[in-house]
Amino acid sequence: MGGSGSKAKGVWPFSGSGGGSDSGSDGNGQSLARLKGSRNATPFVFTRRSSLYYDEDGDLAHEFYEETVVTKNGRKKSKLKRIQKNLIPQGIVKLDHPCIHVDFPIVLCEV
Repeated sequence: MGGSGSKAKGVWPFSGSGGGSDSGSDGNGQSLARLKGSRNATPFVFTRRSSLYYDEDGDLAHEFYEETVVTKNGRKKSKLKRIQKNLIPQGIVKLDHPCIHVDFPIVLCEV
């Protein structure tokens, strides 16, 4: 669930080539400099799409339910019905701390 990576094949957002593999013999410092110079892309993510929704009253939540009363055999029973209509997505949210992009092509820590 969620945005795990880019869907396009062979497209790396941090390199100028179309998904070619590097030999890795030039060191991390040179490859970082080359990544910065190719498209001015940063390995950090500052915003994300929110999974929260606004309802008609302006409340913000992941899911909304309404309580309905069902009468069966003379007995009243209340059930929760999930609301899926008239919900407005929150949109783009700024992250408190930047995260590293999932498609960042350099190994940061090797064990």
